[in-house]
Amino acid sequence: MECTFATKSSFCIRKLTKTEIPEAHSLAWKVFCEYESPDYSAEGTESFRKTLHDPVYLSGLDYYGTFDESKLVALCAIRVEKRHICFMFVDGSYHRRGLGSRLIRHVLNEYKGEAVTLNSSPYGLPFYKAVGFVATDEEKTVDGIRFTPMKYSEK
Repeated sequence: MECTFATKSSFCIRKLTKTEIPEAHSLAWKVFCEYESPDYSAEGTESFRKTLHDPVYLSGLDYYGTFDESKLVALCAIRVEKRHICFMFVDGSYHRRGLGSRLIRHVLNEYKGEAVTLNSSPYGLPFYKAVGFVATDEEKTVDGIRFTPMKYSEK
């Protein structure tokens, strides 16, 4: 599997294989529970959990990950036909190392010249603004999930 090195260390960014997707969902749930869930109602937390087990919602996603040696430490999943990022999570013990920024830039580079959208949680909003996304509407709540619609377009 081709690997783009995130730094001169052992970190590697690459597209995930199908067999690695369950590990990505486990990482998403772990990070969501730790950092996102406190901002959500019980309904929102349950809605997110259901998305991780919904084959219709999960179909059409491409998954990218950052690995520390063989350990998946960050993931980004994008709905290919809509150019919409559905999941972006970094293991808490790897926060503030630039891994999320490198991963999302890698994904944005895959769609160079195209607008990419996402719905940011309250926790993720400062991060997405820092990497160049702009809000396209005010915060909304749907099925208990709080989010701000955002878009990235190359300048």
